[in-house]
Amino acid sequence: MSSMIKTAEDLLNEKGTEIIAVPPDTTIYEALKIMVERGVGAMLVKREGKIVGIWTERDLMHNTIEPGFDPKSACIGEYMTTKLVSCPIDTDIYALADRILGLRLRHLLIEREGEYIGILSLGDILRANLATRLEQLEEMNRLMHLEYYDQWRWKKRHRK
Repeated sequence: MSSMIKTAEDLLNEKGTEIIAVPPDTTIYEALKIMVERGVGAMLVKREGKIVGIWTERDLMHNTIEPGFDPKSACIGEYMTTKLVSCPIDTDIYALADRILGLRLRHLLIEREGEYIGILSLGDILRANLATRLEQLEEMNRLMHLEYYDQWRWKKRHRK
C-alpha cells in the first residue's frame, strides 16, 4: 500500500502544536472560561515554563461532587493531575490509540527530546485511525475490484 502510517508528529502538524496552559494559581473557573473559549477539554498547568499538570472536563465532574468545592476560588494547581502520560513524537497512530485506550485517557501529551511539544485528544487519534483505515480500504478497492476476478480464466483439465 502506498499510504504511510501517520505519527504523532503528523497529527500535530495538522492540528497545531499550540499548548494552552495556565499557572497553578489560576482558579478553575478562569481555566474553564479559557477551555470553553478555545473549545478544548483539557487545560495544562505550567509552572516556571514547564508543564507540571493537567486538568480535564472529567476532573470537573469529580471535583464538583467534593464537599466545599467552589470553582471560583479553587486553584487548578490543587486539583490537577501531576502524573502526566506522554508518547514520543515518532509514535504511530496505532500505538497512540493503544496507549490512550489501554490507559482509558482522553488526552495524551506528545514529547520530543524530553519536552512536551503538544497534546492530542482521544478524538484526534481515533479520527486519524479511521481516516487511515478508510484510505487503506479505498486503495484495496482500487487494486482488487470485481473485474480483476472476472479476468481469471479457469481451465478445465482433461483426463487421459
